[in-house]
Amino acid sequence: QVQLVESGGGLVQPGGSLRLSCAVSESIFSIYTMAWHRQAPGKQRELVAIVTSSGSSDYADSVKGRFTISRDNVKNMVYLQMDSLKPEDTAVYYCKATRRGIGYWGQGTQVTVSS
Repeated sequence: QVQLVESGGGLVQPGGSLRLSCAVSESIFSIYTMAWHRQAPGKQRELVAIVTSSGSSDYADSVKGRFTISRDNVKNMVYLQMDSLKPEDTAVYYCKATRRGIGYWGQGTQVTVSS
């Protein structure tokens, strides 16, 4: 069973930055597609950013130019650097690992953007 543990969430003012981290307990981490999703109150969970095993990345239009996803295949970590945060970025952020159509989720970390 793959386990994922997110960290780095918190309260930040609009325009601020946060860096989320996700630790993955999988020795073959490098072959997994990794992603960050988020779910705001009363809304469906949505994909925020994704990075493949080869390092290709993509983003939701709402975060392009502000968020950056990265991975460290030595440390089994994936990160989400979030800059220029807006109140509408407030949500629980989840890390997901996918391989051969099977997905594993972390427990989530709360991000609140408010003055």
